[in-house]
Amino acid sequence: MKTLLIVDAQLDFMPGGGLAVENGDQIVSHINLIQPQYDLVLATQDWHPQHHMSFASNHDNHKPFENKEIDGYEQTLWPDHCVQGSKGAEFHPHMRTNCIEAIFRKGTDAGIDSYSAFYDNHHKKSTGLAGFLKEKACKTIDICGLAGDICVYFTIKDALKENFHVRVIEKATKSLDQDKFNQQKEELKAEGVEFV
Repeated sequence: MKTLLIVDAQLDFMPGGGLAVENGDQIVSHINLIQPQYDLVLATQDWHPQHHMSFASNHDNHKPFENKEIDGYEQTLWPDHCVQGSKGAEFHPHMRTNCIEAIFRKGTDAGIDSYSAFYDNHHKKSTGLAGFLKEKACKTIDICGLAGDICVYFTIKDALKENFHVRVIEKATKSLDQDKFNQQKEELKAEGVEFV
């Protein structure tokens, strides 16, 4: 079954959003173009409660993009983004959603961050995505979305751990830090990930 996973194509990750990826909106037309080629299209949404521990606004004397140790883990503090039910948590309005069969929400637990579409950052809670894909007999997943160096990267890493073959659709993926993603690409290629 030819499967596409669209990661976090939400307004807060687009230009003008709370945690904007430069030119993030440029991926939307390509995502729209490729969706009809797939038997199964899935999407993720970052879906944070307002009091989420990763928001710098919830920590006195801390600014976005600073690091802080929380419960023994190093945590990057982010600007408020993708708050449940907010405009910023919505998909880009020009993105086709009629092909999307299921949406997996992540970051819903206020006490732990969650970059991957499969698990939270400490692998304590599953989104159910792996079981869903295995039940559909998916072997290969094409992945795209935002941000390449964070949520897409950690989704790929977990997909590999779950024994899926992964292909990354480069034209439909943008990163917060493109240099970092270029380094990650070399690591992922060595693990068998294809970039197409």
